[in-house]
Amino acid sequence: MSSRLRERWSLWLDLIRWNRPAGWLLLLWPSLSALWIAAHGWPGWHLLAVFLLGTILMRSAGCCVNDVADRDFDRHVKRTAQRPVTSGKVSVKESLALGAVLALMAFGLVLTTNAATIAWSFAALAVAIIYPYAKRFVSMPQAVLGVAFSFGIPMAFAATQSRVPALAWVLLLGNLFWVLAYDTEYAMVDRDDDLKIGMKTSAITLGAWDVPAIMGFYAVYLGVWTWAYPVATPGPAFYLGIAAAAAQAGWHWTLIRHRTRDGCFKAFRLNHWVGFSVFTGIALDSALR
Repeated sequence: MSSRLRERWSLWLDLIRWNRPAGWLLLLWPSLSALWIAAHGWPGWHLLAVFLLGTILMRSAGCCVNDVADRDFDRHVKRTAQRPVTSGKVSVKESLALGAVLALMAFGLVLTTNAATIAWSFAALAVAIIYPYAKRFVSMPQAVLGVAFSFGIPMAFAATQSRVPALAWVLLLGNLFWVLAYDTEYAMVDRDDDLKIGMKTSAITLGAWDVPAIMGFYAVYLGVWTWAYPVATPGPAFYLGIAAAAAQAGWHWTLIRHRTRDGCFKAFRLNHWVGFSVFTGIALDSALR
């Protein structure tokens, strides 16, 4: 591999946040949780591979689009000023081309499923493209991200049942509140910079109510998933998973209550363990039934 190609490869990996897997893990766990629920247990290697690889590819494609949309804002934020597109190391056309290739690869995986999943994948793509621009017009753009980051849930039901029942939308709504929780923590990191450049975020909209709201979002998320879990008598594994997630939410309160950048970013970065706990509870409960 030539030095020039190695340099481009390194920039592309930086563009898709390859060294920061927390982003795709936040997408993965609710998708897998829904997949296990929809399949009433183990969904098979094929669907597991489709959702695992598809999640990584679509999150990577989303980073390409997001960085293009935010390039004029990111240069004013210390944390994002050196992103490849913002710094000019990767052009807009190159970023969009890479995002298109990754999205097409993900679509190739979807084509191995069924007609219902293929149809819903277009809606998922539309929401993913809309989100980066919502920050200019919506006071709580994290709600739009919540829909985008939760769309693996209805797609999991479509892939296993060839339909999207009401349960899928209830779970999506519950998961949306989890996204509101962790992405508000993320927005708190950049609140001062976002205020200067006129960006709209939930951290700015909520103001002094940001921390109480985040804890409320966690409570709604876990409450909805516990209530909607479609098993008449869940076993202890499920409740242990929910309890572990709730304990982590309580720990996150200690990280964000003083609103420090380091504390808020740490809370966001470790949020995927909340989703992992819920998924583990669901997967073990189905295995032990």
